[in-house]
Order: sequence, then C-alpha cells, then structure tokens
Amino acid sequence: MIRVLLADDQVLVRAGFRVLLETEDGFEVVGEAGDGEQAVAGAIEHHPDIVVMDVRMPGVDGLEATRRITANPDLAGTKVLVLTTFDVDEYVYEALRAGASGFLLKDTEPVELLRALRVVASGEALLAPTVTRRLIQEFVGRPENRRIDTSAVREITDREREVLGLVAGGMSNDEIAAHLVISTATARTHVSRIMTKIGARDRAQLVVLAYESGLVTPRRPA
Repeated sequence: MIRVLLADDQVLVRAGFRVLLETEDGFEVVGEAGDGEQAVAGAIEHHPDIVVMDVRMPGVDGLEATRRITANPDLAGTKVLVLTTFDVDEYVYEALRAGASGFLLKDTEPVELLRALRVVASGEALLAPTVTRRLIQEFVGRPENRRIDTSAVREITDREREVLGLVAGGMSNDEIAAHLVISTATARTHVSRIMTKIGARDRAQLVVLAYESGLVTPRRPA
C-alpha cells in the first residue's frame, strides 16, 4: 500500500486527487494540506510514503516545504513528487535541489500520475520528459549552477562514471544492466555506491549533482 499526503492550496484539486487514488488499488490517502506548513506537519504526523506537493501555495511554498521534509531525518522514508501547472524551469531545478524525487505537470493524464507515484515509491526518479530535456540543456554551460565541491566525487571510478552517465540519461537499473551487459544487482550496487560517494538522497538528486559536479556533460541537441 502506497500512503500519500496531498498538498495543494486548491480544495477541488485535492478532492480530485483523493477520488482518483481512493478508487485505485494499492493507494491510501493519509492526509491533506492547504499550504507548505501544513504539508510539513502532515508529513511528520503521518509519515507518508509520498507527498504530492504543489509548488505555489500561500505562506510556506512547496519548494520550502520539500526542503524541510527531505532535511528531516525522521522522514527519510518519505519522498516528494512535485506537481504543478507551472512549466517553469527554475521550479524544476529548485525542486530537485530541494530533494524532490520527481516532477510532473498537472495536465498529466491520471494513469500517468498513478504510474509516477508507483515509480517514485519504488525508489526511482521521475521527471516529465520535456522537463528532463530542458534540465539537461540548462546545466550545459552554466557553471554558476555547480554548488558542490568536486573534490567530493574524486573517488568515482571510470565504471561508476559510465553508470552515472546512464542514470543521468534516464535509464533504470534494468536498462543500465542490459546496456552494460551486467546483472541488475550489479547495476544497483554501482548506483548505490555512487549515491553514497556523492551524498545524494535519491536518483533525482543524483542526476542534479552529476551535472553540477561536472561528472556528466550532456550533449546539446543537434
């Protein structure tokens, strides 16, 4: 059972999400929040598996709420899926830096939202494809975005760098295993070790840190 907390300042939006989730097997809505402050309090109270977080909310916004949730060691098992109507790049970057495990637009089809929740709950990162493309492009040529000390990643081996490039390209562990002709368990071990060395909370943050550190240099579209 995937336990979900809904954080959105629009009552009708929350009601729609609740109906969608409660009519689908495998989901339970454990609480609702109308702003970021309530979202953090609800996460502490209910310890949901996922918080579906709106970005623009009164008072404490979704980005700050995400930072507080992901920084709380008692909520290490809680992931944040940012969902917004605003397809604005800076929200994407800041949400991921804040520790969000995924980012989707509110015009996403219901079946895709359900899939996204399952993906994030399983520990994978989830980004809308168009958002991922711009995220990669944005980090090219913007050294001011690099906020981590590259000395922290000097222990990354050549093989781990190769795996990191595939993670940054959006590949799952199974896809990485097939590409490198290794077992899924080995791919998972590589990813886990890289996350430990870089200090990433999850795969989404790992991708951001990969670009910020310069370990991965994406190609510009032709």
